[in-house]
Amino acid sequence: MGLLKIYKFFLHGVLKLAGISPKKIEIQPGTVVNFWVPTQTTTKPAVVFLHGFAFDGILTWQFQALALAKHYSVYVPDFVFFGDSITDKSERSVEFQAECIAKGLKKLGVQKCTLVGFSYGGMVGFKMAEIYPELVHSMVATCSTMALTESISKARLHRLGFNSWPDFLLPDSVQGVETLVQLASHSFPKFPNFIYKEILEGICKYRREKVELLKALVISDEEFTVPSYHQANRGESECRVHRKFRTYRST
Repeated sequence: MGLLKIYKFFLHGVLKLAGISPKKIEIQPGTVVNFWVPTQTTTKPAVVFLHGFAFDGILTWQFQALALAKHYSVYVPDFVFFGDSITDKSERSVEFQAECIAKGLKKLGVQKCTLVGFSYGGMVGFKMAEIYPELVHSMVATCSTMALTESISKARLHRLGFNSWPDFLLPDSVQGVETLVQLASHSFPKFPNFIYKEILEGICKYRREKVELLKALVISDEEFTVPSYHQANRGESECRVHRKFRTYRST
């Protein structure tokens, strides 16, 4: 068993002690989404963490989940083709990911929540806030944008020095994984090569489907219009969206 797998084994144990356990939800026949959810029924406010493209949900948000579990109902899903989430459908859009998470949350009994989205998760979160205003009360997005238009995509790839998002986010070598981790983080310690090799094995899982997700992610500039977020129109609930648009390193 590799070191990363051992770490995840102990991490899962710590999370369970904190009252957060994994649960697989069938969204529809052929589509299953894995959520980390509160072990016990609770009336605490719900916070949903949406991960980026490099790691699954709980590896991305482990520290935040543990820090907030005492005061909030914490939910950490894996997007389809990440972690233990899978579908036999051909749909690869951000809308499909948003629908799967929203339907899963509703099946878990979540009626209203705050979303916290990182990078790719931020874009899924924006789409959830647009389509499901009754579910998404407020949102925090970091390292993200409402949509990855062709002009934004071209500028970011040029700055990163890559020709395509799969070249950057789906490396096929240990060196490529090290580059991804260093570019996508701030002052992150350098790992031994065997750790990067283990990460590479995880990235290679559902590689073809992940390439399709990235291709579906980029839309034309003409196709994008700023959505109308209906949360702001309800007197009882104002949608607070904190966007940190930076020249960022990850999607």
